[in-house]
Amino acid sequence: MKEISKKRSFGGWQYVYEHQSSTLDCTMQFAIYLPDSQEEKMPALWFLSGLTCSWENVTQKGFAQAAASKHNVIFIAPDTSPRGETVPDDERWDFGKGASFYVDATQEPWSKNYKMYTYIVSELQALVAQHFKIDVDRQGICGHSMGGHGALVLGLRNPDLYKSISAFSPIANPSIVPWGELAFSRYLGDSREDWEAYDATHLVSKVSKTRGEILIDQGEDDSFLSEQLKPENFVRAAKKQDVNFRIHHGYDHSYFFVSTFMADHFAHFVNQLNNQFFE
Repeated sequence: MKEISKKRSFGGWQYVYEHQSSTLDCTMQFAIYLPDSQEEKMPALWFLSGLTCSWENVTQKGFAQAAASKHNVIFIAPDTSPRGETVPDDERWDFGKGASFYVDATQEPWSKNYKMYTYIVSELQALVAQHFKIDVDRQGICGHSMGGHGALVLGLRNPDLYKSISAFSPIANPSIVPWGELAFSRYLGDSREDWEAYDATHLVSKVSKTRGEILIDQGEDDSFLSEQLKPENFVRAAKKQDVNFRIHHGYDHSYFFVSTFMADHFAHFVNQLNNQFFE
């Protein structure tokens, strides 16, 4: 890994690193905040960002460092897609670079590079566990918008890895909304069964036993709520999964909303860890 930057923040250090990804066949960056701590191992909360974003948005506008320092939690923000001149892209802002939807693409030309699901749960997971003081048995996942979709999907599919799941304004039922239909049809092909493997509403309907409470925060004045997000479908489908769905009057889809409630998601993560510890 190569250190790109290091900034002091809330008593800890905000880093950005670069590395060559074998999964994505390109050079990738990720951000990681390390609180000052004497603990041998610390819990880690992963954050997946939304369309057009990178690791930079949440690290600069999410107010995560204060909460991470308070709770003594490592905070990790991967990028949202493969990067570089050799990586295929699209002229649309909501597809291609910055819009991976955290899937493993199966269709050309995307399948060579767009394998963000495997990159996050396997390659980057192993890399940060090797180099930082992370307690791999105490990890959670969170995200915003497209990243909220990613957090729900990765969390539901990997309950042994992520002990906590939360999301801001997630694209909760991507198989039936324009953003998801565009991404899934081009990354995954025409098979609806393949789409369902990355649709949180479908996945939560198959949960046989709750694995702790899922927290979802949604702004009531979010312009994407009715057409693109569909969180109510996820809540209805969660027959055997506890979901704390909170809708907030006056808030939109922006980081003004995310930063307002970021501390609650750290508290949720810590509470989930404590609840599982005492079960």
